[in-house]
Amino acid sequence: MDLCLTIKGVSFLLQAGLGILGNLVVLLAYIHVALAKGSLQPVDLIMGHLAFANLMLLLTRCVPQTMTVFGLHNLLDDPGCKVVIYIYRITRALSVCVTCMLSAFQAATIAPASPRWSALKTRLPRLILPASAGLWLLNMIVCMAAPLFSIAPRNGTVPPFTLNLGFCHVNFRDNLSYVVNGVAISVRDFLFVGLMLWSSGYILLLLHRHSRQVRSIRSSSRRTQGDTAETRAAKTVVSLVTLYAIFFGIDNVIWLYMLSVPQVPIVIADMRVFFSSCYASFSPLLIINSTKKIKAKLVCTAAEEDQSSEASSNKNTT
Repeated sequence: MDLCLTIKGVSFLLQAGLGILGNLVVLLAYIHVALAKGSLQPVDLIMGHLAFANLMLLLTRCVPQTMTVFGLHNLLDDPGCKVVIYIYRITRALSVCVTCMLSAFQAATIAPASPRWSALKTRLPRLILPASAGLWLLNMIVCMAAPLFSIAPRNGTVPPFTLNLGFCHVNFRDNLSYVVNGVAISVRDFLFVGLMLWSSGYILLLLHRHSRQVRSIRSSSRRTQGDTAETRAAKTVVSLVTLYAIFFGIDNVIWLYMLSVPQVPIVIADMRVFFSSCYASFSPLLIINSTKKIKAKLVCTAAEEDQSSEASSNKNTT
């Protein structure tokens, strides 16, 4: 294996391992909180949904890609490729949709109260599960075309208008279906990204106004007060949206180039895979670092392990 292939394989392996571990930690922490308390806060429910979508994205995209880079070929047959690509397309779409829902929900939560708006705010938590189910249904319908063009790699050259994913090929057969598919995905993504950027901008405006009001108050008790839970959640959401927007921009620059050529070089396809999966890998680290509930669970688990190890060592010495 040459140096470039080794670097590519190690990069995909680190990305997949880090992302899968991080999303599992977030998901299991929220499951533990739900079992202990009987329910989750609305923002926690959305973040858990996001972690699940990102976990499935990494399992269906980065893991097979990593195995292919390290020389494991013929992983999937045609039906297997159709299932894996379909799940990947759905979870990739859910990643942007759920991040958008998280941003919009947080903007609505911290918006100034009014009689009519207050009544709507009380209904928002009850709409999360129906909205999540609606996003799954929407993306399952939108992504139905993906399995039609997905096939296992064939021996020989890659035909034109084919996305070579290494472990699978997505063969669009002609330029029209290739461009229409790319434009449809881009339009959907840009709509949700535009909405999440708008809601995040609104959150930043409200946070700026809040900080100015706090600075204008001279009460020492108020000055020493930390951020509220809503403010911390809002800052986390803005950070997630910023992270997504950065990788989304890089991903779509590469995607627009891919739409302009009939046959995509494998190195360009690999670059897009890497950058399109970066959000799924890095977002759980941001969630863990900024969420007190998850931090507390990790600290408690570590403390319990230390106590059990100390008890076992004391028992052995006696």
